[in-house]
Amino acid sequence: MAALVNMRKAYGQALVRLGQTHPNVVVLSADVSNSDHSYMFEEVYPDRFFNVGIAEQSLVDVAVGLAYSGKIPFANTFAFLFATRALEMVRTHLCYGEANVKLMGAYAGLSDSFDGPTHHAIFDVAILRSLPKMTIITPADGAAIDKLLPQVADWQGPVYFRLSRNDVPVLYDDQFAPEIGKAHQVRDGRDVTLIANGVMVERCLQAANILAQAGIAARVLDMHTVKPLDVDAVLSAARETGAIVTAEEASIVGGLGGAVAEVLGETLPTPLKRVGINDRFTETGPYHALLDRYGLAVSDVVHAADQVLQMKSTGR
Repeated sequence: MAALVNMRKAYGQALVRLGQTHPNVVVLSADVSNSDHSYMFEEVYPDRFFNVGIAEQSLVDVAVGLAYSGKIPFANTFAFLFATRALEMVRTHLCYGEANVKLMGAYAGLSDSFDGPTHHAIFDVAILRSLPKMTIITPADGAAIDKLLPQVADWQGPVYFRLSRNDVPVLYDDQFAPEIGKAHQVRDGRDVTLIANGVMVERCLQAANILAQAGIAARVLDMHTVKPLDVDAVLSAARETGAIVTAEEASIVGGLGGAVAEVLGETLPTPLKRVGINDRFTETGPYHALLDRYGLAVSDVVHAADQVLQMKSTGR
């Protein structure tokens, strides 16, 4: 069994390390610091931490003001709230104003599993990807958080960083060197490419192992940056493997799968299947059971790979 890392703890620790190297970083919370572990930053840098209370619109606006004052604000609340309650402020004050604010979306995807459909952040990628200037990142494990967070601080402009609540399998070590906007090839393969991010990267690796037993070599790409998408990596995978599966802990409408489909449709039509939540609301339950129930099981990835391989072989 793979080792696990708690993503909340990994985020809190990475935030403290970021504070050491980036003195202009300030952290804001909408009264959820104990939930997302940004309290770790507050304990070390209390004068650089601001709790605005349960007021997500104010969270964004205060962060924008701090950004215009030369700070690098990391604003923290539950992921679904950035894409719903605070959306007008994110759109108008943050993106239109091109403020250098980083939105840290806690409990993303289905990871707030027992709080149910109102708290599940499965439409956030589609909504926020549509906003000009917005960069969207979904790390796969703790090492990815640690290596990407300093780049987020150095990146100019709005960033939305999706964070899982739960323990996830460890994929990377200290040598991992991701780059915003560049896919990371986790596994090579010539027959089909599995493009994923977040917890679905590990599930795609499991699927690749199953496919290998049938003689199918699957490439696995960690597309941690949904926007700007690594178009070159997508097109290279299409040319070299001729079949694509995307996998994401979000709705298939407008997310990673939609972004990849847009690239392929306009440039290089290629057999494609999208693994994700199939345009529906999700219900309450244990996290991993919800992933399996709503179309994100390893078997769903394998089935999608079989489908695109069939499409590839028949030219349909």
